[in-house]
Amino acid sequence: MGKQRVLSGVQPTGTLHLGNYLGAIRNWVEDQNQYDNYFFIADLHAITVPHDPGQLADQTYALAALYLACGLDLEHTTIFVQSHISAHAELAWLFNCITPLNWLERMIQFKEKALKQGENVSIGLLDYPVLQAADILLYQADLVPVGEDQKQHLELTRDIAARLNFQYGSETHPILKLPEPLIRKEGARIMSLTDGTNKMSKSDPSEQSRITLLDTPDEIRNKIKRCKTDPVRGLSFDDPERPECQNLLTLYQLMSGQSKAAVAKECTDMGWGQFKPLLIEVMIEGLRPIQDRYTEWMTQKQELAAVLQKGKDKADAIASDTLGKVKDALGYSHPL
Repeated sequence: MGKQRVLSGVQPTGTLHLGNYLGAIRNWVEDQNQYDNYFFIADLHAITVPHDPGQLADQTYALAALYLACGLDLEHTTIFVQSHISAHAELAWLFNCITPLNWLERMIQFKEKALKQGENVSIGLLDYPVLQAADILLYQADLVPVGEDQKQHLELTRDIAARLNFQYGSETHPILKLPEPLIRKEGARIMSLTDGTNKMSKSDPSEQSRITLLDTPDEIRNKIKRCKTDPVRGLSFDDPERPECQNLLTLYQLMSGQSKAAVAKECTDMGWGQFKPLLIEVMIEGLRPIQDRYTEWMTQKQELAAVLQKGKDKADAIASDTLGKVKDALGYSHPL
């Protein structure tokens, strides 16, 4: 029996931050030799909100370079660009025609983002969970790494697959595989530096709220020095009244590679003035190798393009096969 297939993707708009890295990509890297991995750059999803078309292509290549800089190994991982494979958009349309509208209207993230966009909210924003379902189901993924806030979208993916299988397949010959969530609790939610109750996000208008993987040492130093804390002496995990303390200790734990118990013991009697320099140092040194490898990849654009072309060819073969099975089940004719 072969390895289970894992699939995930990240939008290329904005630079990856510590939440993306510690909550997702570092876990991909640590576990990659256990699975058959397909990690893509979700550039179709990137235009569901206002974007700069002059930067999208460059951001796509930069994200590919960061994937590799973070340690994704091409022996275990296929990296590709979503828009390079037309089956994503085509399967999403087919899914649109079997997905009830009320399934999409109840999605929590749509409600939150629609409030921010007001009258400018697009159909794409409402519909992007269907495209996300197409992304996953095209590759017959066994597992999808998700945070707690993405579980609803994976449930929708499973609902769409089950609906298609029930209406057009059979119990003995399902058309699509129902994927399972792959959730790692530790570090799954890295919170904002300006508000420990909100998740770190690329869409937050404040640069102070996040540390990106490409921040300079001075930028990291300034952000940590200015980040929100509290007046309590002593640092501890798991105090619901101290969300910023929980977040910063978690960052220190994950970036230093220590256990939670070791960090709790080390920091229990510290004040913020003593703790922050430690956090700054592990942050700068932890990101330095990633930044060095990223710079190297960005000077090798032809090699980077070759990686994405090879990934596209491999992913396209699987996607086309799945799309063909869905179209056969729906009764579409074949070109002569």
